[in-house]
This record gives sequence, C-alpha cells and structure tokens, in this order.
Amino acid sequence: MPLGISTSLDANGTEKDKAMRILLTNDDGYHAPGLAVLEAIARQLSDDIWVCAPAEEQSGAGHSLALSRPVRIREHGPQRWSCSGTPTDSVMMAISKLMPGKPDLILSGVNRGANLGDDVTYSGTVSAAIEGALAGIPSIALSQVYAKEGMGDSVPFEAAEAWGTRVLRPLMAMEMTPRTMINVNFPALPAADVRGIRVTRQGFHDYGRGSIVEGTDPRGYRYYWFGLHGIEHSPGHDSDLEAIDENFIAVTPLHLDLTHDASLAALRAAYHSAG
Repeated sequence: MPLGISTSLDANGTEKDKAMRILLTNDDGYHAPGLAVLEAIARQLSDDIWVCAPAEEQSGAGHSLALSRPVRIREHGPQRWSCSGTPTDSVMMAISKLMPGKPDLILSGVNRGANLGDDVTYSGTVSAAIEGALAGIPSIALSQVYAKEGMGDSVPFEAAEAWGTRVLRPLMAMEMTPRTMINVNFPALPAADVRGIRVTRQGFHDYGRGSIVEGTDPRGYRYYWFGLHGIEHSPGHDSDLEAIDENFIAVTPLHLDLTHDASLAALRAAYHSAG
C-alpha cells in the first residue's frame, strides 16, 4: 500500500504525514553531516523520526554483520541511538530491539559520495536499505556525488537538500514491490543546475577499483590503502552513471533476487547431459 496515512501542514505550508514512522540510518556514522541533511529532509515529511546509525564510519561495509564481536548501543536522546556495528546491524537493532514496531519507511544516507553502478555491492548505505527491504519495509538509499577527492566533511549537499523531498514524495505515494528498494544519487552540482529526475537502470563501471596506495608505517611495516578516485566507466544508455554524467538525479529500482533466470535452462541442461 502507499505510505501516506494522515497529513498536516508544517509552518511553511508543506504537507507532512504525521503518522508515518521513519527510521534514518547511514554508513558514514552517527555524527556525519549527511545524516543531519537526511534528518532535515525527513522532518519535512513526518513528525515521527527515529535514528539508529553506526557509531563510526562504515563506508564499504556492504551487507556485513558484526559476527565476531558484541554490538553495543548508545542512546543520544529520545528515539536516537548509535550502534557499534555495521549499517546492517544498525537496522536490525532498530527494528528488533529499539523501536516499538517496524517503521513505515527506512531512509539511508545521505551518503558522502556516489553509490552508482556495481558500487552498490560495496555500499553500506545501500545495504542498510537492502536490510530494510528484506524485512518487508519500503527502503530508500540516498547519496550525494561530489566533484573531487579529498573534500572530507566539506562535501556540499546542496542538491540533496534542495531536491530531497521532491524525489521522495512520489516514491512514498507509490506501492513498492516486495524485496525491492530504491537507490537515489544526487549530482555534484548547485541545486539550480540540476536538470531534473531520471529513472534509470543500474550501470557498470569499467573494472578497476581506483588505486591502491602503498606505504610504510612508523614501525617499518608495509601497509596498503584503497582509494576510490575517478573510477572509469562507459555509461550505458539509461543508466544511473549516464544520468549523473548528464546532470540528472538518478533514481534506480534494485531487486534482491540475484538469480540470473536466463542461465537456468542452460545450467540444467549442462548437468542433465553430464549425468
């Protein structure tokens, strides 16, 4: 069913859904600027906001769980917690232990940096939304692309701030297919320069995970540090990569069934002939 329940107007005359319970999370950590941006967006949509996010940055954590150590929860105020585990742990703890019932919607982000193409498989931001979708909760991941490396917390979120509710309201009004989630990427542009919203397919990068920086620590031991600068890609038509390259917001539906149906018949035939 669509997410809308009962609405009111805020001080600016914007329609809000008073009864919708929204859970916010991310992979950049509880204190990340993008989570504050997400909360500001969410509070334009509902009065019932809950937050459970990793205590520290978990970028690249994917859909991992903290299985080899205990997970600890810290309360920061009413309906606000940080979790010592991964983004997936944060969602699981929120819906299983911390909230009085399942949320109506999970929003994950706003990530500092793109989650485009096959990079969604590494993304803790996307994986938090995947966990929500597995739990039967409509879930949306949001990411802000940035223009250059090394910006740290100075990454501008202007496009996400200005366009966030315009992207989310149509999604909240529609019925999401079970075991699917939505991946949203905002281009690295001033809000006024964004050309609009484009619904896209997931693209693929040309293979290569950026760079691996090699160094030596103060005790003389070698280490390696993964960098993700400027991954080359050849944008496929109608892809999220193409949309961002053309200054559009990319809205991409993803589904969790990874089965390649077209290969089933060939595989069955191969085993039948071998047997």
